[in-house]
Amino acid sequence: MQQALQHADVSRLARRLASRVSVDASPLAESRLAAVSAVLRVVDGTPELLFIKRAELARDPWSGHMAFPGGRLEPGDASLEVTAVRETREELALDLTQGRMLGRLDDLAPRNPSLPPIIIRPFVAIVEPDVTLTPSEEVAATFWVPLAQLQQDQSQAEYAVEINGHRATFPAFRVEQHIVWGLTERIVRQLLTLVSP
Repeated sequence: MQQALQHADVSRLARRLASRVSVDASPLAESRLAAVSAVLRVVDGTPELLFIKRAELARDPWSGHMAFPGGRLEPGDASLEVTAVRETREELALDLTQGRMLGRLDDLAPRNPSLPPIIIRPFVAIVEPDVTLTPSEEVAATFWVPLAQLQQDQSQAEYAVEINGHRATFPAFRVEQHIVWGLTERIVRQLLTLVSP
């Protein structure tokens, strides 16, 4: 772990997360609170970011999307950081307390009014390179993607979707044959800004 924390990109990210004041969203009365984990590891000197592909579930408005592990604040959760750790354990059998929490990013909310009113707080963690992931039924697939790949022009994309009868285009990333867009794309952008020299 110590070697991973000494990697230039990871060290820079950790310093910036520690020194910044994250922006808290102002939730509406009906807003639910949720947390996600942007999980990093360093393999052969290369920092990688963990993505999940959510399973196709009728009750999930983000069904089938590329995402980060996470979910809603439950009554027993002492904080949103606890939520992020619990959800990551439930979805992937990955215990973030065995790694290190580096900090948090700014809160986000969906821009599409047809989505549930929710505030999402992203946390950034780093784990050992040899962690084992055991996806739950909520997770269809997992992907470790080099940060350097996400920073390349060929990973940039646009995603077109129809919302309430209108076609809208959103910035996105390509991850293998998948598209990362929406809230997850916005979290990745925040993270990459803090990693960049």
